Amino acid sequence: MDQLLLHHCPNSRSTGVLALLEALQAPYALHVMNMKRGDNRAPAYLAINPMGKVPAIEHNGVLVTEQVAIYLYLADLFPAAGLAPPLGDPQRGPYLRWMAFYGSCFEPALVDRWMQRAPVDKATNGYGDFDDVFNTVVTQLARGPWLLGERFSALDVLWGTALGWMGGLLPKRPEIDAYVARVQGHPAIAAARHKDQDLAAAQAEQAASDPG
Repeated sequence: MDQLLLHHCPNSRSTGVLALLEALQAPYALHVMNMKRGDNRAPAYLAINPMGKVPAIEHNGVLVTEQVAIYLYLADLFPAAGLAPPLGDPQRGPYLRWMAFYGSCFEPALVDRWMQRAPVDKATNGYGDFDDVFNTVVTQLARGPWLLGERFSALDVLWGTALGWMGGLLPKRPEIDAYVARVQGHPAIAAARHKDQDLAAAQAEQAASDPG
């Protein structure tokens, strides 16, 4: 299999994809950019992803962007890792449900709340309202230990890393704290976090040493 390339900025949404690659034990290379310096908005990267966003991956000449698409693509690409229920598995439907729920409901609801946008009629809003979305997630997490019950999956890499950085934006709930702690305690996720911290530290050191 040709090596994967992850376009990555430390301390960003692409940190979760880095963790997924570690959990999958996938061969990959990193194209590391400094978001604070605007590397992701430079012409060279905009030629790859005109949105200037990370994460983005390249594999066999194919570009994949958008978090949920990347998680689905990678977890299916490495079936031996067991992080995605295959077609025909009874948990494939719930797996796809919670993948889609993250991108189509949870993060949009969180961003609207964070931006203090005026509430709209939840009957006409794609995700309803924040309280319904949030309570749906918390109820599922309370069933634990993972989003698919006893089965750890790529879902948990996505949700666990995201909920980790979203902590200050969300109502405090013990179900979320316990879930994030379980995910972050996974050896692959911990390894990716340390790698990401080292990359961020190197960028900070370089910025401090640059003249002007």
